[in-house]
Amino acid sequence: MSGDPSRPPRASEVTALVVERHARVHWLAPDAPAREAWVVLHGYGQLAGYFIRHFGGLADAGALVAAPEGLNRFYLEAPDVRAAGGSQRIGATWMTREDREHEIADYVAYLDRVADAALARCAPGATLHVLGFSQGGTTAARWAARGRHRPASLVLWASQVPDDLALPADLADVALTFVAGREDAYVSAAAVAGLEARLLAARVPYRLQWYDGGHRIDQAALLRAVARE
Repeated sequence: MSGDPSRPPRASEVTALVVERHARVHWLAPDAPAREAWVVLHGYGQLAGYFIRHFGGLADAGALVAAPEGLNRFYLEAPDVRAAGGSQRIGATWMTREDREHEIADYVAYLDRVADAALARCAPGATLHVLGFSQGGTTAARWAARGRHRPASLVLWASQVPDDLALPADLADVALTFVAGREDAYVSAAAVAGLEARLLAARVPYRLQWYDGGHRIDQAALLRAVARE
């Protein structure tokens, strides 16, 4: 097939198709019907099956824990490393900047269905709580703002409130807790200070909790973060 090389390339048409797909969710269930459900969202490059191991204490205390996995999986190592016999490790991400509005809409709808399933497994009148770590924190905040379920509490760990949320309206009536590690290489003290300034300017109530550690879930800090005195 020949063509005119001086002619500009033909523009493609782009459409968006809504499709059904399988989404993986890990669960920790208490021995008795739960009075509260926790949906916990992993960070970039993690998998839900490993992330949920941090939350056994919540199930031991009587909560149902659901850890949904991001819909986009990828190999963590570069192709040449994998070809040379690397670990072949796989992680997941909630979104990228490519086609971001559809990515956000997809995970909001997905997480709504996770919450439906979690609350259906709990005792009547159970409350919903959400924790998001790193990229899972911004995901959790958008879901709290845009989804069908408004959580009673939202814990954002090593994370931020996305700039596209309108404060205070988008997180009204949500008990906000922020958890930050003093040695976190990805979330600086300056970033936390900027977050606080934004929240104070918008008159959003919040609780800030520091711990001595890096970019990880710390068990002692987790117990304090989920406590509601």
